[in-house]
Amino acid sequence: MDGGVTVVTNPVVNVRLTSSISSFEVQRRFNRGISIAELKGKLEMVLGASPSCMDLELFSVSDTFLQKMDNNEALLGSFPVDDECRIHVTDRSGQMSEFSDVSKVEKFELPEESYEKRTDSARSFMKKHRVGVYNEEEMAKKKADLAAREKEQKAAADAISVGSRCQVQVSGQPTKLGTVMYVGTADFKPGYWVGLKFDEPMGKHDGTVNGKQYFECEDKYGGFVKPLNVTVGDFPEEDFGIDEM
Repeated sequence: MDGGVTVVTNPVVNVRLTSSISSFEVQRRFNRGISIAELKGKLEMVLGASPSCMDLELFSVSDTFLQKMDNNEALLGSFPVDDECRIHVTDRSGQMSEFSDVSKVEKFELPEESYEKRTDSARSFMKKHRVGVYNEEEMAKKKADLAAREKEQKAAADAISVGSRCQVQVSGQPTKLGTVMYVGTADFKPGYWVGLKFDEPMGKHDGTVNGKQYFECEDKYGGFVKPLNVTVGDFPEEDFGIDEM
């Protein structure tokens, strides 16, 4: 009996395909007995590029570059192609990339007047069923509620003085103690705001927001809240005992 070792190679190999045409990766099975020219013909059906404009590169399972596959007469099996290796296809024509560049696609824009006349548009549906901004009663109520809330915020702001000690309670956040450093409107958002220097580093900044300084404090000790979240009173700073023995 012959004691030699017989190596059996699977005639079919499962490879990953990537290309300069698309960002997607696909998997295909090919016979090791086909030539590189035949492989390119099959890749044309997958990627759409012309075989005459294809450059093939072989990468290992771990995506390490192995070699170029530039001999059209060579068999696929003559290259070190294993299952899960990657073959990258470069399309030298550049034609396919033109179709993937959406900036070159002429965009259709319907004139506002024409869109307004359409009866099958989202706007027409919303008007017919009085949805959102087209529900005049609902929008009027929201506007009135907002105005009333803003009036309350202004009244609360008028009752707060810079330098006052306060307690801050914002929904979903722990109660904080601090000192009022600023009261009024701000550039970062509409409405009335109270700028605070917290007793602990539970803030977001040092009194400067979007490049504008409203007050000064240590970083992470500053914050802004709406006036209705602030209660002014006798709230002395907590003594954490750091000077005690």
